[in-house]
Amino acid sequence: MQDDHGKAALGNPDGARATTAQNSHHLNGHTVTQNGSDSPATPSPQWDSRAESPAPAEVIPREQWGGKYEFLLSCIGYCVGLANVWRFPYLCYRNGGGVFLIPYFIMLFVTGVPLFLMELSLGQYGAAGPITVWKCCPLLKGIGIGMLCVSTLVCLYYNVIIAWTFYYLGSSFQSPLPWSCDAPANVGLCGNGTAGNGSTGKGLSPTEKFWNEQVLGVAYSEGLHDPGPVRWPLALCLLAAWIIIFLCILKGIRSSGKVVYVTATFPYLVLIVLIIRGATLEGSLQGIAFYLTPDWSRLANAQVWNDAASQVFYSLGIGVGGLLSMASYNKFDNNVIRDTLIITGGNCCTSFFAGFAIFSILGHMAWKKGVPVGEVADSGPGLAFVAYPEALALLPGSAFWSILFFLMLFMLGIDTLFGNMEGITTAVLDEFPHLRTNALHKSLFLGALCFSFYLMGLLLVTNGGIYWFTLIDSFSTSFGLIIITLFMCLGISFFYGVNQFCQDIVDMICPCPAWCLKVLIYFKVCWVFFTPFLLLFILTYIFIEMYNTSLHYGSYVYPRWGKALGVCMAATCCLQILIWAIVAISKETGTLKERFQKSIKPLNSWRVNNLNNANRVVEPERVDAPFSVTLTDMDFTAMNWEMGSQA
Repeated sequence: MQDDHGKAALGNPDGARATTAQNSHHLNGHTVTQNGSDSPATPSPQWDSRAESPAPAEVIPREQWGGKYEFLLSCIGYCVGLANVWRFPYLCYRNGGGVFLIPYFIMLFVTGVPLFLMELSLGQYGAAGPITVWKCCPLLKGIGIGMLCVSTLVCLYYNVIIAWTFYYLGSSFQSPLPWSCDAPANVGLCGNGTAGNGSTGKGLSPTEKFWNEQVLGVAYSEGLHDPGPVRWPLALCLLAAWIIIFLCILKGIRSSGKVVYVTATFPYLVLIVLIIRGATLEGSLQGIAFYLTPDWSRLANAQVWNDAASQVFYSLGIGVGGLLSMASYNKFDNNVIRDTLIITGGNCCTSFFAGFAIFSILGHMAWKKGVPVGEVADSGPGLAFVAYPEALALLPGSAFWSILFFLMLFMLGIDTLFGNMEGITTAVLDEFPHLRTNALHKSLFLGALCFSFYLMGLLLVTNGGIYWFTLIDSFSTSFGLIIITLFMCLGISFFYGVNQFCQDIVDMICPCPAWCLKVLIYFKVCWVFFTPFLLLFILTYIFIEMYNTSLHYGSYVYPRWGKALGVCMAATCCLQILIWAIVAISKETGTLKERFQKSIKPLNSWRVNNLNNANRVVEPERVDAPFSVTLTDMDFTAMNWEMGSQA
């Protein structure tokens, strides 16, 4: 993304040499030249950029968070999502109970936390979204495009979950609950003794019948090839969900930053209430014991380690651009290391905490039905929309607990979708900055974006929509996301330079506390060695598992063409890295090696956020020395400003 001046200079070496003398600029005894070198010089009159070149383009100011708590709550709300409630507890019990915490914490501290800090630091230092921020290394611009593709797929299906939650929330105001045995329509099912988990061969329970027939309509579809008609009650719920999202992001972080005060804190209140209620129920200790009982032999299973790594990626939201975008609205001197430790620690504790709320009530459900806890535990939508509603229906005052639970799911889903949508909108607004200053055009863009997502999401609320939902869910955050994060880690560590990146972090939180410097050494080692190694391990396992196992939903096995379609979705995301790397190299001149070297050098405007920070004093020779290709009007304007601030 070089400017016209840069292209002209690179494309014409003679012209570049001819303009070197013209563009030399004396600043505090140093001469900053076009190639970024500086040499001693005698003091000279101040250079006036307005006399020799046209006025620089107006820099459109970006919004900033109203306070550090808005950023923290937004990130916590983004990370603490549905995966913490319906995925982590299930993975714990499936992978050896409490022993699962060992690989989980190892993966968290070796891959999750370092990559989380990398995204926050990159966004905050560059003050740009997932695409524009790669002016630090133009060769890797495809990483930002790939993040945008992943975010698009995630937003497409994630709001469908919120639509399901809306449907259940509305149904919870009925008494008795329509999925309980007390409902007139379910008397036959419960009276015949067939209530139970359908997977055990005992027939459909009332909750499964409600979920499969009344909500999804999957009973009326034969598979992926037979989506059937749109289920209009769900379509209306989906429309309401997108309208809410549109209204919340309409004013940018000024509106979403205020909404998170409610949406990020309310789920914790509900979890506390559910834990207290669950602890008073008969059989709750049986559920907690099932949740935490360790099976040490499972540590030797590669599946356990892969599940731990995938849960870290799911819950922290790494590699989809949301973290990077939210950090770009921070003040330059915000302490990203402190925020990283707070957010990742809070997310991990929430996952563990949610398990007690879930399994205490599932234990009561197992006691009431006289079956092992393993027969009522489930993963994904099966836990949130089948097992848990069935457990709630067994409680006195079931409607109240059901309203609380689905309101919590709604808040969790909304916060996560905020972050994903922020990644998309920030990327587009940074590429087309005039949209920031024109409220009408920005509103039209956001409206068109949300409406487009709604139209595409209609496929997922048909009778066979759950098959398409499962396909996108399985592959949108599969190997494509791991490859994107792997290249991000390698690119920053070896192309941009891990030492330079660490220095950028120190510059941001200057004066840097001693504990931050010590922690940064650990992160530096992870970025260079441990994190890439573990990402390669995860990637290898995903490919092996994808080849050896078939994709299925319930008893339905996906056809080969359906699985191939999912692979193509994931491949499209990560192939953006290769495509845009070729584009970046083709725009340069010289031999292939010279083109490559030029394409990994940061653009001149990369450190504008650093230069324009009123509280910073930057050494002039560091402005362009190690990385400049050619100076632009923006660079000279920044230098003049810096000299004036020191006078």
